[in-house]
Amino acid sequence: MTAGFLDIAMTPGVRAAQAQMGTGYMWDGVEGSGPDCFTGAEMQFIAARDSFYMASVSETGWPYVQHRGGAPGFLKVLDERTLAFADYRGNRQYISLGNLSADGRVCLFLMDYPHRARLKIYARAEVIALDDDPDLRERVLDPGYRARPERIFRLTLAAFDWNCPQHITPRFTEAELASAMQPFRDRLAELEAENAGLRAKLKGRD
Repeated sequence: MTAGFLDIAMTPGVRAAQAQMGTGYMWDGVEGSGPDCFTGAEMQFIAARDSFYMASVSETGWPYVQHRGGAPGFLKVLDERTLAFADYRGNRQYISLGNLSADGRVCLFLMDYPHRARLKIYARAEVIALDDDPDLRERVLDPGYRARPERIFRLTLAAFDWNCPQHITPRFTEAELASAMQPFRDRLAELEAENAGLRAKLKGRD
């Protein structure tokens, strides 16, 4: 657990729960000193993701979790403390957008199911109009993505933490399965061609 994550996550209530469950000793004397910065490992992991979950908090105090998806790398790493992604038109409820107008704090959850890895990110989100920052728009928008962009979310990192792989069920996308199966398809094609050649030879002997 990183120093910045400790600053945010280790609240008095969390400390009390740890003490009650007998794990408080694990964190005795451990103090944070955030904020955090992404290393190459986090940047590479983020750039490979094709989806993530983002939690925001409403003015009523209720959390709201939204799924975000796109081509791998649609969540852009701008530098060691900044992320950004294009907000494309969806169901037009605008719940996350509304929540961020009152409280810019968000938490992102990024999953790599095949490798059973997950990354949690605390950040502060800023809403950027598409015409307000042409350079940012150029870096963030994916021209080949067939959806209508409405704005950009720029996220400033507060803290991150990696989770252990326990209880993560491996899952694979269609593209990942196709890649894994390609050697078997190639071998099958070779065997079918070989069989066809053998049948032709046998037929020529009749």
